[in-house]
Amino acid sequence: MEPVMDLSKEYGIVLEGGGAKGAYQIGAWKALREAGIKVKGVAGTSVGALNGAFICMDNIEKAEYVWSNISYSNVMDVDDHVMKDLMDGNLPFWESLTTAFKTFSEGGVVIDPLKDLIKEYIKEEEIKNSPIEFFVLTFDMDKWKELDIDMKAVEEGHMQDFLLASAYLFPLFKNEKIRGKTYIDGGAINNVPLGSLIERGYEDIIMIRIFGVGREKHVKIPGETTVYSIEPRVKLGNMLNFDADKSKRNMKIGYYDAKRLIYGLAGKIYYIEENEEECYYLKQLVSIGNEQMKILMDHYHMNNEESLYIRNLMEGILPTVAAEFKLSRSWTYRELYLAILEATAKICRVPKYHIYTMEELAGKVKERMYKLGADKLEEFPVFVRFFVD
Repeated sequence: MEPVMDLSKEYGIVLEGGGAKGAYQIGAWKALREAGIKVKGVAGTSVGALNGAFICMDNIEKAEYVWSNISYSNVMDVDDHVMKDLMDGNLPFWESLTTAFKTFSEGGVVIDPLKDLIKEYIKEEEIKNSPIEFFVLTFDMDKWKELDIDMKAVEEGHMQDFLLASAYLFPLFKNEKIRGKTYIDGGAINNVPLGSLIERGYEDIIMIRIFGVGREKHVKIPGETTVYSIEPRVKLGNMLNFDADKSKRNMKIGYYDAKRLIYGLAGKIYYIEENEEECYYLKQLVSIGNEQMKILMDHYHMNNEESLYIRNLMEGILPTVAAEFKLSRSWTYRELYLAILEATAKICRVPKYHIYTMEELAGKVKERMYKLGADKLEEFPVFVRFFVD
């Protein structure tokens, strides 16, 4: 596979806040790094700031290790079992409410474990010596002012403090003064620090979205600037769900979603390498066998005379199926074929996180169909008939 992105350019990376969802960003970075995408600078808020530090250190192994072994007690002073029960909905409502009120009455959750994690894994000297620029957003409560901090310019020994300041999730985390000042999570004012790079003249920017809770400022994008977006099409879970298994899952999703951008992969559900002409997709759609065609015509109450097969297919069945998939009025055979293929693959539980060619995915679908048998097919939507031999 050849990247469709220009590998000769240097890109800015925008990392928004979103707590436990941040594992997704590390997976996306891994794919960008493997493809040879050059990173000029990173702007991050909250968990995006912490992940930005790993990018500046260019240490994917360390970042993956941290997220693959994350736990609630790595971030907050809490009991892992109680938090898991809470996140999984296993605690009774009133018990959960009592726990929450107790936390707030005590000023919030203590995050000493997060301080220790930052101290252990984030190395100021490595970031200072990195060729990658690094900017972090936080909010100064004393001055009531947003701070856009150039981490290369902070005083020695202050870098870890500002990373912690950016991650003070208000009002959940217990806030402590840092060097005499009070800060809160940068996401409270600006959770997507796109403007941080725009204002510094970056023209090629990749945003790695995780849709955390916070304000997204409107940013005017100059005409010469191109902004790409890597974003999940599935839910990444609760931003406080610091569970290792969920983090591994989210890293995998980020990895493949980044590949979708890098290599121009098709598909809304799956990751498909395709470069066929429109006639290819039409050929696949009209190659349906006579027996399956009869089933389709009976389903749509059409005259099933063999002489009318092609006419009924082109003028009746295909437009009807396109409408069922809610495609636009100007739908193409490519759009329709991909919609049917992906929906059928999902029904057949074809593994999702893999890069398929068109032929490979269609082949996997047909294999699953064959194993399911004719009786099971009766329970499925009629469009699966396009992949039954």
